[in-house]
Amino acid sequence: MKKYDWKETIESNLFMLKILGLWPAGNTYNLDLYSTYACVSILVFTCGHNFFQIINIYFIFPDLQGIADTIFVTLSEILAAMKTYHVIQNMQLLKKLVIDINEDHFQLRNPSQIKMVESSLDFLRKTSALLWSMASGAVFFWATYPILDGSVKESRLPFLAWYPYDFTISPLYEITYVYQIVSMAFIAATSLTIAMLIAALNVFIGAQCDILCDNLKYAFKENSLNNSATNLLLCIKHHKGILRFAEELNNFCSWIVFIQFFISGASIGITMFRLSITALFSSEFFSLLMFEIGILVEIFMFCWFANEVEIRSANIPLAIFHSEWLKITPNNKQNVTFFVMRTQRPIQISALNLFYLSLDTFVKILRTSWSYFALLNQFSNPK
Repeated sequence: MKKYDWKETIESNLFMLKILGLWPAGNTYNLDLYSTYACVSILVFTCGHNFFQIINIYFIFPDLQGIADTIFVTLSEILAAMKTYHVIQNMQLLKKLVIDINEDHFQLRNPSQIKMVESSLDFLRKTSALLWSMASGAVFFWATYPILDGSVKESRLPFLAWYPYDFTISPLYEITYVYQIVSMAFIAATSLTIAMLIAALNVFIGAQCDILCDNLKYAFKENSLNNSATNLLLCIKHHKGILRFAEELNNFCSWIVFIQFFISGASIGITMFRLSITALFSSEFFSLLMFEIGILVEIFMFCWFANEVEIRSANIPLAIFHSEWLKITPNNKQNVTFFVMRTQRPIQISALNLFYLSLDTFVKILRTSWSYFALLNQFSNPK
């Protein structure tokens, strides 16, 4: 069977990382043209935009309404900056993960396994399309709502920020306006690309668990009894490879997931508060709505695919019992017993070992977000 190129499933993510300056040719950045491009683009668009918005919060403090107008998006922009730093810091580990997905023991063995993989990847593509649609819609409405509501005549910018010059005069206003939109698009693309890459690698782990289950079911068939010891050894090697890959991925994304959930919980609550006080069906309302849906889809994606990894890895010992293991030699039965004991604990993706990602975690984040919303609503409407 032709070798399956797993790297093709994440090729679009790697292409976007390269555009964003987060995919150097080697394991680290060198003194070359691409490193210069990466440094300038990240400093100007990610760090620069964050800096001007954070400074603005300092000047408007303690105005709750003013802070609520800007903090919900500023938190997400800070999150993107942290993701960028983490990717650069752990570039060698990320490169290794991308190389390891094409190892021999991760290869597909028959056409039916290709269908299993495609079903998992199809849901990832749909989730990715929804996430990118919401992000693109939010950026579009942010870019246009000062024009649509007429506030552009008052030199209103899409995002509240402080600048060390008078941006209300032309052409500084137009330049600053374009700078904010380009920065927001750059930051959104950075955050989503990193999130989608982590999700794709989680899908890869889940698919490998399904492939291992399929291999185990047919490892001791009549026509392969003579090779049962070899087949079992290959399955054990495959399982070890999955565990190693999952551990390395967890080491890479643990900090990102922890920060993502902490910041997203607050952003969802604050955005709900902003939606409650924004005019219905206005351009700003749609930008907030799409931003809210985008964050929800992003954290749901983390929880869903991590939950799938746990469920599918828990099926591995069951797959052994569904095989014809009773026909093998006593020595191989003993090896099967040890393997079953080793696979009893499912694979779980954690955030700094503080909590595991699952659908229950997603519900807890929503509850926390509602608490933020209720608190802000209480402060804004005191009895």
